[in-house]
Amino acid sequence: MTDILFYHLERQPLERVLPQLLERTLERGWRAVIETDSDERVEALSTLLWTHSEEGFLPHGTARDGNAEDQPVWVTASNDNPNQASVRFFIGGVEPTGYDGLERAVLLFDGADPEAVERARRIWKDARGQGHEVSYWQQDESGRWQNRAKT
Repeated sequence: MTDILFYHLERQPLERVLPQLLERTLERGWRAVIETDSDERVEALSTLLWTHSEEGFLPHGTARDGNAEDQPVWVTASNDNPNQASVRFFIGGVEPTGYDGLERAVLLFDGADPEAVERARRIWKDARGQGHEVSYWQQDESGRWQNRAKT
């Protein structure tokens, strides 16, 4: 079964949280796919990953770059997995179509968007019903991520 983590974005935007989660993913030696809702968002995320830090960048690629098998992080607007990632990030309202081959799935959703919150609740219920272990992460007042619910 796949571990499915839900990150409720309330105190920090996606542009700040996603690079941090990707850094941790790469530190563990995992490969990742980021699935988003449009080609325009793919390009915006690619730019973010190149420029998010003055100390460096997050190595990644997109269909425009090619050589997916060489990329530790792949950014896409489709449900492909050309770099054989074991972790998949779902953002921009993308809903998982399945979790086969994944060690971990991460859904990031905007806490200020009622539709996103409702979608996350539905996906949580479905994933739990399929027997996956799910956990809900929320930031405390100091900005630390806390696991608020786990099944």
